[in-house]
Amino acid sequence: MQNKLFERRSFELTSTCEYLVHVPDGIDDRTLLIITLHGYGSNPTDMLRLTMQAVGRQHIIAALQAPNQHYAAAPGVDAPSGYNWGIRQHWEQAVTLHHRILQGALSRLRADFGMGPERTVLMGFSQPVGLNYRFVGTHPGLVRGVIGICGGVPRDWDESKYGNVDASILHISREEDEFYAVEVARQFPDRLRRHASDVEFHLMPGGHRFPSKSSAVIQPWLNRVFR
Repeated sequence: MQNKLFERRSFELTSTCEYLVHVPDGIDDRTLLIITLHGYGSNPTDMLRLTMQAVGRQHIIAALQAPNQHYAAAPGVDAPSGYNWGIRQHWEQAVTLHHRILQGALSRLRADFGMGPERTVLMGFSQPVGLNYRFVGTHPGLVRGVIGICGGVPRDWDESKYGNVDASILHISREEDEFYAVEVARQFPDRLRRHASDVEFHLMPGGHRFPSKSSAVIQPWLNRVFR
């Protein structure tokens, strides 16, 4: 029923998207462009450090900052800031904004470093994992590889609105993840193959944290996909 007391209206503003970039000492035909997205309540500084530990220092790594800010602890003078990619009540707008941020970041980084889709990886931890899958299912041909860590597969992934994913996917789940039960995580590979032909899945011990030993899985996968 339509509310008779008010109408909901909106208008758009231009916002600034921030990111951190690690540039290796030398760039050659083995260098990759890795765009990495942090989880809910985290920040690009931490994600850049974790990603560098997982993939090495020889690649260009761009850690994007999520568009929404909040206090990561009780508000106060010294309260740390956290960032997130959206909330359930406004998820459609969050998906649209995430796509626009990634498209803008890809355009800027390719202009800066001359790296094409065939040398580009999209990586995410927790909250942006499903958003990244939505992105590659909606915008094919923009990245060659996708790495998802401790995240889920979109609930609507089986729908025909997503096309064939031409990127290779590496999904890492954890056995004691507080948000994704192991029996749910074991279904992710088959679900991802609904639109993607190259899916590699690993279930690592531990809870909902970036795996400290993920490099043992990620680096061989990078070598396979980007021979």
